[in-house]
Amino acid sequence: MDIPGKVISIIAGVAVLKHCDVGLDDTLGQLGIDSMATVETIFHLEEEFDISIPFNANAPAPGERDMTTVNDIIATVEALYWAKNPG
Repeated sequence: MDIPGKVISIIAGVAVLKHCDVGLDDTLGQLGIDSMATVETIFHLEEEFDISIPFNANAPAPGERDMTTVNDIIATVEALYWAKNPG
């Protein structure tokens, strides 16, 4: 499964950007995704990967994963997906 590619595609779709315009070090804000669109992005990720993403829009709570950059989001989705679907 190409988790990074799917995550980037979802983010690009919400931001109305080309896949190649989404960099791993970009934040959602840098991509033009506001707080409402962030919620939409999280919803699409949860739906696509059948996972539940614990997310605090203000700041990660202790023990929550950081979701600042696209790379952070990919790492979170991968960890949650593989925890639910080992092997």
